[in-house]
Amino acid sequence: MSTIRIHTTQNVTLEYEVASIGDRIVAALIDYFLYGAWFILWILVSTQLNFNPGAIGIALLLLPTLVYFPVCELFFNGQSLGKKARHIRVVRLDGTPAGLGDYLLRWLLRPIEIVGFSGTLAVLTILINGRGQRLGDLAAGTTVVSLRPRAQHATPAAYLPSLDYQVVFPQAAQLTDHDVALIRRLLQQGVRRSNYMLLNEVANKVKTLTTIRTDLPDETFLQTILRDHTHLVSAVG
Repeated sequence: MSTIRIHTTQNVTLEYEVASIGDRIVAALIDYFLYGAWFILWILVSTQLNFNPGAIGIALLLLPTLVYFPVCELFFNGQSLGKKARHIRVVRLDGTPAGLGDYLLRWLLRPIEIVGFSGTLAVLTILINGRGQRLGDLAAGTTVVSLRPRAQHATPAAYLPSLDYQVVFPQAAQLTDHDVALIRRLLQQGVRRSNYMLLNEVANKVKTLTTIRTDLPDETFLQTILRDHTHLVSAVG
């Protein structure tokens, strides 16, 4: 699976795996299944109530097809419900947060790529482009990435605490799953490339978020934070 590097506005380079064609198709099928469920529910309710929908009713029936994708992606940080289920997300290639205009551009070209050509045009564009971009993504400067940990680093032994592990920094519980996934990814990148400046930036950011003060080396500190968080979450579960 191909990867892309995104240089954020905080001068941090993130490396993501491009979402697979399979994940994107399954996500789209889930979203369209929700469309179908809405249509069926609307028809059943109208039939039961002997309700003549008229123009307003038809507008309400079609409303999800007009607003579903841009609204979901705006409020769920680049994810529709289908994308959430497949752990993929829309991101901008320049590292800035995607906004309503980006989501609207992607949505405006969706009928042509996916509905008009039964998805064939979108699949071909993604395969040829090599960066996971369909026409809507090319217009908006976005792509779709996988949020799953990379297979070779999915469960690094260095981050797994032993059964008798003693938590060093209880403040690790303040970190969200997204924070931890990002810390793990950046730590892996920093260690793999011997990028000590990146490790220092990540460590300082974690210390700011958690108000932790420590003299531990950056790599050791970040590994400890990951072990602490894993242990604390396991204890709660």
